[in-house]
Amino acid sequence: MPRHDDREPAQLRPIKFSRWFTVHAPGSVLVECGRTRVLCTVMYEDSVPPWLRSANARKPEAERQGWLTAEYAMLPSSTHTRKQRDKGGKVDGRSVEIQRLIGRAMRAIIDLKQIGERTLWIDCDVLQADGGTRCASITGAYMALWDCLLRMKDEGKLKYWPLIDSVAAVSVGIVGGTPVIDLDYTEDFAAQTDMNVVMTGKGRFIEVQGTAEEHSFPREQLNQLLDLATQGITEITALQRAILDA
Repeated sequence: MPRHDDREPAQLRPIKFSRWFTVHAPGSVLVECGRTRVLCTVMYEDSVPPWLRSANARKPEAERQGWLTAEYAMLPSSTHTRKQRDKGGKVDGRSVEIQRLIGRAMRAIIDLKQIGERTLWIDCDVLQADGGTRCASITGAYMALWDCLLRMKDEGKLKYWPLIDSVAAVSVGIVGGTPVIDLDYTEDFAAQTDMNVVMTGKGRFIEVQGTAEEHSFPREQLNQLLDLATQGITEITALQRAILDA
């Protein structure tokens, strides 16, 4: 079954990264995956949450660590119908799930002992949604984190370089009986199986989120989807490295 945008099953949407997109955040990247656009920013503050401060106080100085956390939100005009803003400190369940995923993904590839007793704040704001916003957020957040850490290095705020790997994410799924990669909204809506895969640059899995919508799927299709995701994340990782090394 041909894809509605004429892509091959294993073909990613066009990806673009714009570094230093905002002025005030030490790290900021606008990531564009097809028509999905997410602004990822990273800032730091010279303190940690109270629970970590207490834990650090019981450790030798060399063992004390910082913290990294993430927030995710969709702007009201990011979807076809206006999305209400979160109010009164309440965040919708989907946003909570995604920001926890982003935080887990970033903490898997950083040694927080090397940043001192500081907190890294990652903010991912969806400007325009057309499928794959959580994957775009993770992919862009890594690059914004890199730039923030470069600033901290220049300011003498790091013990050693803290990143131990890179991270990227992509969606895969079964659409019309065919395994495909990087689903947009139209494909995601029609998918029989939908999966998000988060991997490191070294090819290790951080998270696999997969759901069958109407029918269960066999192990061989799971293997096909993971192979597709691995291929796509390898491509994305190469693009990340080319841009960060430029």
